[in-house]
Amino acid sequence: MRTRLYLNNRLLPALVGLLAILYFADPYRGWLVMLTGLGGMLFSGLIWTITLRKNLSLIHERRYGWAQVGDRLEERFVLRNSGWLPAVWVDVDYHTTMPGYLAGRAIGVPAGGEISWATGGICTKRGVFSLGPLKLYSGDPLGVFGVEISYPATATLLVTPPVIPLPKFNIVPGGRTGEGRVRQPAYSTSVNVSTVREYTPGDSFRLIHWPTTVRRGDYYVRILENMPAGDWWIFLDLDARHKSGEDFVSTEEHGVILAASLAETGLRQGRSVGLVTQGEGLTWLPPQFGETQHQEIMHALALAECGAISLTALLAHARPAFRQNPSLILITSNLEPEWIAELQPLVKRRIIPTVLLFDPARYTGLESGRSRLPDLVNRLETLGIPHLEMEPSYFDRPEARPGSQGRWLWRRTSSSRAVPDSKPGNLPWQKV
Repeated sequence: MRTRLYLNNRLLPALVGLLAILYFADPYRGWLVMLTGLGGMLFSGLIWTITLRKNLSLIHERRYGWAQVGDRLEERFVLRNSGWLPAVWVDVDYHTTMPGYLAGRAIGVPAGGEISWATGGICTKRGVFSLGPLKLYSGDPLGVFGVEISYPATATLLVTPPVIPLPKFNIVPGGRTGEGRVRQPAYSTSVNVSTVREYTPGDSFRLIHWPTTVRRGDYYVRILENMPAGDWWIFLDLDARHKSGEDFVSTEEHGVILAASLAETGLRQGRSVGLVTQGEGLTWLPPQFGETQHQEIMHALALAECGAISLTALLAHARPAFRQNPSLILITSNLEPEWIAELQPLVKRRIIPTVLLFDPARYTGLESGRSRLPDLVNRLETLGIPHLEMEPSYFDRPEARPGSQGRWLWRRTSSSRAVPDSKPGNLPWQKV
């Protein structure tokens, strides 16, 4: 904490000095009255402001350390005045890079008292944002002197991309040949259990195998029969030359949401999931299990931005890493055919990619023009590579912003009453 006391009007001390000289030169009663009034105002303002500088303090707390797009950020402030003079006005200046979030306030605090308030805002954009620094401005009631109390410490808030329910489509298991199609949807749930394994943080509670859990005294989850055992490599193409759309309705943003949703789905099913994407640099997260991998992937996707590395170069660089017949999921809006040549060596090695395509023409409003998507689809079908076009409208649903942290969720009963279905978690406040 740093403090600085300053004078708002430098003319006042000069005027007091001039009145003192005039009074000693000519002891006129009028000079004495003005000198006493202005001098008393200057002295009392100085004492008042010094008292506030020593006794004003602010506690800044937040409830969550990370959030998802759509979640509610909650913060609490406690302004204390332990002195014997009131702070008639206090301006709380709060700096943050969170878009659309304002937490500053002008308020007063009585002598020996405190004032607290809470602020909230919806996280509308993924990324890492700073909370702070924070400054207090106050002074004497007449505004002669002022004091600035600085809290330079800052905290960061990670806002991860939203995770949406995925449509039913097939992810080709590693090592499959032929047409690259599986018999059952990759996201269907089976009640047939082939085996069990120990619970890993991040596994769905719906997969807990209770007979084994009770027998062994520790949590075990089911491995479903229709789950392919291969790792998932998620390739997110962020080549800036093929980006289309703006802000939240863009191939970049929809690709990030799709990659986050796939990673969430795979990890919840007990798979080993990895992420490769290119922005200003290369992001390379080899497949791993568990919550730590989930956080690493979400952190990378929160910061993902378009860059200059081509999809062709990305696939060529990554090809040597595929040694155990993984499942390769490719997300791209690049409709140029040259990158397909990089998939042919993988197909020969029985690694059949699953390609999820965005058509840039659908994001520009020029759908009447000829799209290059059919030509690319024909080439993929020739190689037996499964593919699916992702419609922009699919990401415009309310589920595309499903964050619920810090929000009340309501449901309507048969009698048309609104009752709380779930309430914000009563998590402890964390001092910033």
